[in-house]
Amino acid sequence: MIVFDLECLNGHTFEGWFDDKDDMDRQQEQGILTCPVCETTSVVQKLHPIAIKRSAHTANHNALQARQEVMAELSEKVAEYVEKNFEDVGTSFTKQALKMHYGAKKYRNIKGTTTKEEDKILAKEGVPVLKIPVTKPPKDDLN
Repeated sequence: MIVFDLECLNGHTFEGWFDDKDDMDRQQEQGILTCPVCETTSVVQKLHPIAIKRSAHTANHNALQARQEVMAELSEKVAEYVEKNFEDVGTSFTKQALKMHYGAKKYRNIKGTTTKEEDKILAKEGVPVLKIPVTKPPKDDLN
């Protein structure tokens, strides 16, 4: 059995139950398919939206891929911002950060590298540090 949404010439909507599509077509041709409200035989099948369910794996994979693309774009923007707005102090990051923290140097945006031991010192002294892993751009002269 199959159910179709039907509509008559006067705008009345109703359901019709049939063995298959051919059964509905046959009943229309014979004039026995009628509107239950006004009894007109001018009845057509209503088009209705359908949904196609994709497998959960495909949906999850697409969602994961979309999140990864967003994260890659965000990482790229953060790296670009840091590159343009922070002074690279290299391995003297801890020394410079501590001097700014205690007022010996004027505050400015800096970037650099630290060791695990230096990370502990900065944390103990209460120096706010945000560690962002930044990948270096590939060298153009490599084959």
